[in-house]
Amino acid sequence: MTVEATTERVLRLLSLLQRRPSWTAAELAADLGVTDRSVRRDVQRLRALGYPVHATTGVGGGYQLGAGSRLPPLLFDDEEAVAVAVSVRLAAGGTVTGAAEAALRALAKLDQVMPPRLRAEVRAVHGATETLVAPGVEIDSELLVTLARACRDTVRVRFRHVGRDGGEHERTVEPLRMVTTGRRWYLMAYDVDRDDWRTFRLDRMRQVKATTWRFAVREHPDPVAFVQRSVTAAPYRYLARVRVHARPEQVRERVPPQVGRVEPDRAGWCQLVVGGDDLDWLAAHVARLDFPAEVLEPVELREAAARLARRLAAMAGTG
Repeated sequence: MTVEATTERVLRLLSLLQRRPSWTAAELAADLGVTDRSVRRDVQRLRALGYPVHATTGVGGGYQLGAGSRLPPLLFDDEEAVAVAVSVRLAAGGTVTGAAEAALRALAKLDQVMPPRLRAEVRAVHGATETLVAPGVEIDSELLVTLARACRDTVRVRFRHVGRDGGEHERTVEPLRMVTTGRRWYLMAYDVDRDDWRTFRLDRMRQVKATTWRFAVREHPDPVAFVQRSVTAAPYRYLARVRVHARPEQVRERVPPQVGRVEPDRAGWCQLVVGGDDLDWLAAHVARLDFPAEVLEPVELREAAARLARRLAAMAGTG
């Protein structure tokens, strides 16, 4: 067998090991069309190149590609390469500090080694796509890593949190999950001092440190639903509930999850829960949906809607 054929087979073996967590020698041999002995030799070749291929014996044993001291080269098929390149292009406009520069460096490396036919596909997708997002708040990538590890390792975190009034308070929490709305990042965690679940904006966290104090994860609500409820209701002076004559999915298309919560109602209707500090703004926001709507609460919002109607009638010359 030629060197080229051996090299090609070793690369195929590496691609298989990257595709799923574990393989038996028999599975690899069948896929590669070689003997178990050839698989063992090719595994040794990968190890000599620095790839940490682990082997386990006995029933259920096999080969697994482990984590090394550095990131090894990755092998992608055509669909994976296009998906990664398009995702990296989008990441260049993200809300994580430093991500844009890192994304551009990664994209340059991908573009350099990508076959011309795939490069053309990626550029076609990118050229036909525009991203319409509101300006977000950049988050330091080290903060994300610190919190992600704390969530994974179930260790408490201490930090100073800046409130809406500008005051800082020290918090000790048991982190559960981070949730992003696209513009902002939030941490859902159990506040040890307040003995309850809380939501914290990452851009308001200071001096974040993971401790060595481990905890057992408590029973908890769904993180996405909890954060959405928190960001759409808790921070505001008014909480409005409006019955809208439209299907829930129609309203969700017009109301981002960080702005309002949509709940099912009777057939053909749904309820929109949205918070705000200004009743006139809330009335205008509901009116812009362009669906028939009925204010359920608060009563003051009905008065604001009536004021808005009078102003619009006056503008149209019919008041």
